[in-house]
Amino acid sequence: MIARTVASALRARDVHYGWVVVGVTFLTMLVTAGAVGAPGVFIEPLEKEFGWRRDEISSALAIRFVLFGLMGPFAAAFMNRFGVRHVVLAALAIILAGLAASLFMNEVWQLILLWGVAVGLGTGLMAMVLGATVAMRWFSERRGLVMGLLAASTASGQLIFLPALAKVTEVLGWRLALGLVCGALVICAFAVAALMRERPGDVGLPVYGETEVKPHVESPGGFVASLLVPLRVLREAAGSGVFWILFGTFFICGTSTNGLIQTHFIPLCGDYGLAAVSAAGILAMMGIFDFFGTLGSGWLSDRFDNRLLLFWYYGLRGLSLMYLPFSDFTIVGLTVFAMFYGLDWIATVPPTVKLTAERFGDGKANIVFGWIFAGHQLGAASAAYGAGLTRTVYETYLPAFFVAGALCIVAALAFAGLRILEGPKRLAPLAA
Repeated sequence: MIARTVASALRARDVHYGWVVVGVTFLTMLVTAGAVGAPGVFIEPLEKEFGWRRDEISSALAIRFVLFGLMGPFAAAFMNRFGVRHVVLAALAIILAGLAASLFMNEVWQLILLWGVAVGLGTGLMAMVLGATVAMRWFSERRGLVMGLLAASTASGQLIFLPALAKVTEVLGWRLALGLVCGALVICAFAVAALMRERPGDVGLPVYGETEVKPHVESPGGFVASLLVPLRVLREAAGSGVFWILFGTFFICGTSTNGLIQTHFIPLCGDYGLAAVSAAGILAMMGIFDFFGTLGSGWLSDRFDNRLLLFWYYGLRGLSLMYLPFSDFTIVGLTVFAMFYGLDWIATVPPTVKLTAERFGDGKANIVFGWIFAGHQLGAASAAYGAGLTRTVYETYLPAFFVAGALCIVAALAFAGLRILEGPKRLAPLAA
C-alpha cells in the first residue's frame, strides 16, 4: 500500500519508482557493507581481550567470505523464485541474529560460527547479486549507472561505518560498536518491508526506458527446485571461455580488495605505528574516491568497451598495491595510495555485470553473475586467511600485498585477450 501510494505520487512528477527501489537497495547494501567490514576494526581488540591469534580470527573471516560468495548464485535463484523482498528480509534477520549473539562470545569456535557461518550466509543472500538483480529488473536504460551507484554503496558503507566504529571501539569497546551495526540493520529491515517491490509491474509501471508494462511469469517449483537452477545454469555457462575469464579475474578482484584491504589494512597500518582511527580514516578516504570512481565506471560502462575499462582498472589497481609498501605509511604516502587505489576499488563491478548480461542474456544473467561473484569471494577468502597466516608466520603482511598486485596485472592482461574469444551467445531462458 505504501509503495503504490509513493509510486503514484512520483508518477505525477514524472519520477519512476525504480529510483525508490534503488534507494532502498543502496541503503541495504550500505548497511551490509558495514556489517562485512566491521570485523576489520575488531581484529586487534579481539586479540587483546581473548588472546586469539591473528590467523584464528582470519579463519572466521575467510569462512564468511567463502559463504558470502557461494550463496550468490543460490540467492539469485531464491530472488527469482521467492522475491527480492522476502529474501532480503530473511538475510537481514540472519545477519542481525549472528552479530547480536556474538556480543556474548568468548571462544574461537563461537566467532567462527557467528561471524563466519551466520554472517556469511546472511550477507551472501544479498551480496552484489542484489544490486545486479534490481538493475536488470527495473532498468533497461541507465543500467550501468544504476549498477555503479549500487556498487558504490559498499564504499559508502566504509565511509560511514568504519571511522565511526573505530572511534567507538577505541573509546567504548567493540561490543558497543557492534551494537550500532545491529541498530542500523533493524532500520534497514523496516525500509525494505515498507518500500521494496519485486518488479515495475507490481506498481503498474513499465521497466525504466520502456513503454509497456510486461506481465511476469512466476518461476516453477519450490525450494528444492530453486537449489537446482543455479547448478544447471553453471553447467551451461561453464562451456564459455568468457565465463572463466570473468570468474578468474573476479577471483583476483576479491583477492585484492575486501579480502586484503578491507580485512587487513587497519592492522597492517598498526604494524607501522598508525592508530586504528587514523587507518580507518584512510580507508574512509578510499571509500570517498571509490564512490565517485564506481559511479563514473557505471557511466563509462554505458558508453565504452567494457573490456578496455577492466584492462585499465585491474592494471592501475595492481600498480597501486605494489606502491603501498613504498609509501612509508606516512599520512601523505597513504593518501596517495588511497586516491589511486580507491578510484577503482569496486569500479570493476559495472563493466563485469554489463559483460555478463551481454554474453548470457538477462533471463539468467543474475545467476551467472552470482557464480562469477562466488569467484570474487573465494579470492577474498584466500586473501583474508592467507594474509593473516603471512602475518603470523613471517610477522609482516607485505608479501601478500605484492602477490595481490601481481595478480591484478595478470587480470589486466586477461582482458587484453578477451577480444579473441567467441562472440555473443546467450543462454536459453529459464523454462516457464
